[in-house]
Amino acid sequence: MATLRFRALSELASKKAERFSPSTENISKYFSENVFNRAKMRQYLSPEAYDAVISAVEEGRRIDRKVADQIAAGMKAWAMDRGATHYAHWFQPLNDTTAEKHDSFFEPLRSGGSFETFKGSMLVQQEPDASSFPSGGLRNTFEARGYTAWDPSSPAFVLEGTLCIPTIFVAYTGEALDFKTPHIKSLNALDKAATEVCQYFDKDVKKVNVTLGWEQEYFLVDEGLFLARPDLMVSGRTLMGNISAKDQQLEDHYFGSIPNRVKAFMEDFEVESYKLGIPLKTRHNEVAPNQYECAPMFEEANLAVDHNLLLMTLMHRIARRHKLRVLFHEKPFKGINGSGKHANWSLMTDNGTNLLSPGKTPKTNTQFLTFLINTMKAVDEHAPVLLSSIASFSNSHRLGGNEAPPSIMSVFLGTTLSNILDQIEERITDKKLSPDEKTEIKLDIGRIPDILLDNTDRNRTSPFAFTGNRFEFRAVGSTSNVASPLLVLNTAVAQQLVKFKIEVDALIEKGVKKDEAILQVLRQIIVETKRIRFEGNGYSQEWKEEAERRGLASIQDLLVALKGFLDPKAIALFEEFGVLNLSEIHSRYDVRLEALVKKIQIEARLLGDLATNHIIPTAIKYQNTLIDNLKGLKEVLGNEAKSYSEPQIETLKMISDHVMVIRTKVNEMVEQRKVANNTEELEAKASHYYYKVLPYFEEIRYHIDKLETLIDDELWPLPKYRELLLLI
Repeated sequence: MATLRFRALSELASKKAERFSPSTENISKYFSENVFNRAKMRQYLSPEAYDAVISAVEEGRRIDRKVADQIAAGMKAWAMDRGATHYAHWFQPLNDTTAEKHDSFFEPLRSGGSFETFKGSMLVQQEPDASSFPSGGLRNTFEARGYTAWDPSSPAFVLEGTLCIPTIFVAYTGEALDFKTPHIKSLNALDKAATEVCQYFDKDVKKVNVTLGWEQEYFLVDEGLFLARPDLMVSGRTLMGNISAKDQQLEDHYFGSIPNRVKAFMEDFEVESYKLGIPLKTRHNEVAPNQYECAPMFEEANLAVDHNLLLMTLMHRIARRHKLRVLFHEKPFKGINGSGKHANWSLMTDNGTNLLSPGKTPKTNTQFLTFLINTMKAVDEHAPVLLSSIASFSNSHRLGGNEAPPSIMSVFLGTTLSNILDQIEERITDKKLSPDEKTEIKLDIGRIPDILLDNTDRNRTSPFAFTGNRFEFRAVGSTSNVASPLLVLNTAVAQQLVKFKIEVDALIEKGVKKDEAILQVLRQIIVETKRIRFEGNGYSQEWKEEAERRGLASIQDLLVALKGFLDPKAIALFEEFGVLNLSEIHSRYDVRLEALVKKIQIEARLLGDLATNHIIPTAIKYQNTLIDNLKGLKEVLGNEAKSYSEPQIETLKMISDHVMVIRTKVNEMVEQRKVANNTEELEAKASHYYYKVLPYFEEIRYHIDKLETLIDDELWPLPKYRELLLLI
């Protein structure tokens, strides 16, 4: 009997789960012990080699091959001391995962015997097969060559006996086949533009880093139940399932006591994360049952992205120790909250100033307003491609519902900041300011509270909200490589800062004083960006109508949203700063279309299989039980049986109706799939899958979910929501 079998699987999984005893040591004693950080470099590298690495990280200088040999030897010695036997270039292909090819340090000698070696050439570059990774047409299958190249700004680490070296991944012709390469370019572009603007306020600033603090949401399910749900195993989400009587409506899970089994899993992956230098700070229950979140301290953005991807890998591996499975899919369960990866983005100077944090003087607050307002302008200017960067088949299920941010791009600042911007707009003019006006404006700007964090609120309905000392991009999906939206945001802000400086300098050349010139340009930007500022309820129908009147970008149609990559303004943006060339831009669009096609194709096959081979046979089996019951009633009660058999007959009819619709719709979906599969042109194929195949999913699901409420619970072939969500 199905339900008893699922319970038995769950109990077996729980009994077999490895016992985990949390570390009693202070975290600081083992933090980064598996990372080749600066302290380890000083210990294992010569002064010459150490200085070369630091220069490469801080100044972007090339490392000489001879010095690379020294670095590789020191890195190998350290890794072998940590138990490593292999090394691997660790990179980020365009499929939101990581990849690695392991090679042994071991080398045989011609004369017999063997030794361990790791040369500079092995450290700096490797040649993995590029033919099977997503390329969006950049590479042909017969052109397999691709290159990984060491990224010294992200330290190497040892994971399960392998020295992992973070790298970029490029084609033989130099085009980026990964997320890291353009992300690093965008960071460099923003550094240059932001540093030049900082010179208006602080001549000592030599570098500006992007900082990122991500928040990773996820679900946990029992391994036994997971293995009994083919849809979860294959697609990461449930393609069918009637809602549970109790899910999140009582709001009793959010920030509640963490279940012991979950807490053991959290403590386990936290210990491993700390050893790898991932500065996890927060863990808690999220709103939906079996949904949780973890978040680290802020880090430099390139390293933060690497750490997020590494953590997701760790969580998958460690969950299995506890007989659990992690679901990062944005919407694994219908009707309850989905999962996001909130990207908290800010800018930090080399002297420790957060450029998005208010100060205590008019000068520091003018600097703060400069970066705040220009960021807002960048988001407004390039909203279509920003939305494209977070648009995906899985994220489209989440956006706009159940606590997720809406699919409309808007910026939330909070009442305090909005009022300040309104005052600047009203008081600043193109005319020369009087001494009294200057004093009044300086006083107002100087009054921006340094506790603005408490005055902004955190608008949960805004996809891009200012939260006191950073912007929180809440629309990023939980499965995504966060480098995708960051490379767009970084480049857009860089472009806007360049424009801002040109306009300010032009006014200064005309004789306008620097402070007045800055305020005049800021006022103009405030006027231009009023349409994207919104302080209210982003879920309301009124806002959807108002946003449409304002002409704001939104993801109403996933295929249209993905075309934001091909927006002429986006193409010009990426080419201007050398972040992506035209071929790379088109490739990313094609990669996303290919992913869309393949995911709908996989889910359509899976849904058809489950409906035909699991659900319909179960329904027929239960109908036979009802028919036997009716025959028995007639044998025992004779003519009186008619009055007692109406419920069974009604149930038989309802089941038959649902089975007929399911069978019909599955057959129609299969025919539409055949049409799509015979379509050669990628956009046309994606369009057919999205508009002709995908709509069948909800139709078929509706009738399957109805059958779930009619058929004997012991016969139902799949674990139900009440078991999946309320077990742990």
